[in-house]
Amino acid sequence: MRKRTRFLINVLLAFAPALTVHTPLITHACTPAHLAVSFVALVALASRHTTAESRFVVENYHAYDMKPDTTSVKTADKDDEEFRVYDEETSPRVREHYRQMRLNHTVEFYERMEVKYDFSKGQCRRRMTLTQAFQELEDYVDASDPDLDLPNLVHLLQTAEAIRKDGHPDWMQLVGLVHDIGKIMFLWGSREEGQESGADGQQWSLGGDTFVVGCQIPDSVVFPQFNDLNPDMANPKLNTSNGMYEEHCGLDALKFAWGHDEYAYRMLAANDTTIPQAGLDMVRYHSAYPMHDKGAYKHLLRPEDEERLEWITIFNKYDLYTKDQENMLDPKDLLPYYLELADKYGLGGELRW
Repeated sequence: MRKRTRFLINVLLAFAPALTVHTPLITHACTPAHLAVSFVALVALASRHTTAESRFVVENYHAYDMKPDTTSVKTADKDDEEFRVYDEETSPRVREHYRQMRLNHTVEFYERMEVKYDFSKGQCRRRMTLTQAFQELEDYVDASDPDLDLPNLVHLLQTAEAIRKDGHPDWMQLVGLVHDIGKIMFLWGSREEGQESGADGQQWSLGGDTFVVGCQIPDSVVFPQFNDLNPDMANPKLNTSNGMYEEHCGLDALKFAWGHDEYAYRMLAANDTTIPQAGLDMVRYHSAYPMHDKGAYKHLLRPEDEERLEWITIFNKYDLYTKDQENMLDPKDLLPYYLELADKYGLGGELRW
């Protein structure tokens, strides 16, 4: 590995004066010294991923030339502060959902789900098309959401259509449609695993704000009074600020509470989608509100993670502020357009789930 890295760095140094590189770590014309340092960081980051995932880490990150405008996102007649209200008046259903999340999301549970939903060596639970997956999700209602009681597919279309309306790239429109597709885990999950369908089912491992397992749960999570219920918080190796992580280990080294985000990311990577890294980050981390909304875990992140968080935050404006109980959209009219995009980005035909 060292010989290969040294060789590649030398090659890059030879061509550095003419290079303008676009990766998560190298975003402009670099000096030879900058290029060498950045490439070493890239190798270290990529080494933590499987071969199938590595290319998503380093390719196509800067897909925009400018940040998108999100001023026209909201469709519901609600003020910003009326979204994501979690207090004593929040419905008992939502409060209980978060109590169960805090009680059950541990390092052990994460590792158990990694095994259950493994995609290595061609493994999968089922083969089906996106159309079939959306049919399965047609009546799914998210028990953790205080802002919407409509089927999840309607929310996906609301998100995607707002991104499309604002003229953003088609890959981001597609991300709007598939970002919650991981909730399909209810097909293979159980009540004990928090993966049931229906608003009254146990969904604590399907939806809701995620936090990093294996270290102290920050007070910035919703309903922090439930934090002490987490079994890992009684383990001195896991209940400190760093826990089982090294300082500045980086975003992709962190294990967020297992849910639809992580499953969807792994499913997309396993099916070799060509959605850019920025889009995959939106899928994988959009529920990590303590991190991208409240600024938690900065001591565990690397400098290069900051821009990734900016893109996730931009996407979340569409994910959140498009929720509108009155904005019913017809999947029959809209899905054909998005299925063409799916085919363009390697998600056509039967996929591994």
